[in-house]
Amino acid sequence: MKDVIVGGIQQIGIGVTDLKEAWNWYISTFGMDCPIFQEEAEAKLMLPFTGGEIRARHAVLAYNLQSGGGFEIWQHKSREPFFPVHEPEAGNIGIFACKIKTGNVDKAFRFMAGKGLNILGGLSENPGNRPTFFLKDPFGNIFQVVEAHDWFMKEKKPTGGVYGAVIGVSDIEKSRKVYSEILGYDEVVYDITGTFPDFAGLPGGERILRRVLLRRSKPVLGPFSKLMGKSEIEMISSGNPGERKIYENRQWGDPGFIHICYDIKGMESLKYLCMEKGYPFRVDSRENSNGTSFDMGEAAGHFAYISDPDGILIEFVETHKIPVIKKLGWYLKLQKRDPKKKLPDWMLKTLRFSRVKKA
Repeated sequence: MKDVIVGGIQQIGIGVTDLKEAWNWYISTFGMDCPIFQEEAEAKLMLPFTGGEIRARHAVLAYNLQSGGGFEIWQHKSREPFFPVHEPEAGNIGIFACKIKTGNVDKAFRFMAGKGLNILGGLSENPGNRPTFFLKDPFGNIFQVVEAHDWFMKEKKPTGGVYGAVIGVSDIEKSRKVYSEILGYDEVVYDITGTFPDFAGLPGGERILRRVLLRRSKPVLGPFSKLMGKSEIEMISSGNPGERKIYENRQWGDPGFIHICYDIKGMESLKYLCMEKGYPFRVDSRENSNGTSFDMGEAAGHFAYISDPDGILIEFVETHKIPVIKKLGWYLKLQKRDPKKKLPDWMLKTLRFSRVKKA
């Protein structure tokens, strides 16, 4: 639909057991030092994904202002979190790795190796002959550092933010109904089956897998598109009908990558598009807030969730208000702005005044 804009990746949700510890690590490693909101509240609308019970949580949404999506770091406050019974392996069903963008893979590798981080394998190339490497954070989450060339602010940080995800699926053709036809990743960069040198250091990296890397052929639109930038989704599949699910017998918010979230405009039209494709909204904040904005601490908006064919959660957020300079009480209100018009650079750059050195 022409009045639907699925923009950049707003954030990837990461369930953790200690928000402060995790956020400090993400600040020092990936430069995620600009919080948009931080809130302790009850996730009252997420009952389909929290066992039918309301869960209290502490969450922060933070960005690296060089470019890319952010992290929504999420900690349970009323429930003992459950870790996966088995270490997630390449080919398991779910969000296996978060892609992080960098302008210089070699430089990022030297920086992270110099910090003594847990690099899985070494420098390598993906099937598209692009340099890459993987690392694991202290909390068990895997990140892939990949080359990118679209930047908003150039700083001395070795990486930007989120550039996409590696997602294990059971049926690639079926999953493309969501990732290509709804999210707009219509361009196949490669589609190859085998074993791969860049996966060699990963858990399950020796398995024979099919890998399909998708990008968008059309420019990214939306008010935050300069900051969030381009992205890519890599689907991987073992073809095993009994493949394990990373979140099997666990809940949204438990440790790991809990969802991938997109900045959107035209939520009502998107709702009908998803329904037409066979993936109706499973959560819709407007239905529970009398049609008004849903308050997220300092920010406000309209959010909704769908599940892909394997139950992997995809969030959509139509932002209505975010704090720009909290100390001055300056908030950016977006409901009356042209949805296709990008916010001016100077306005986005004022977000830097909210930066923190540590959690």
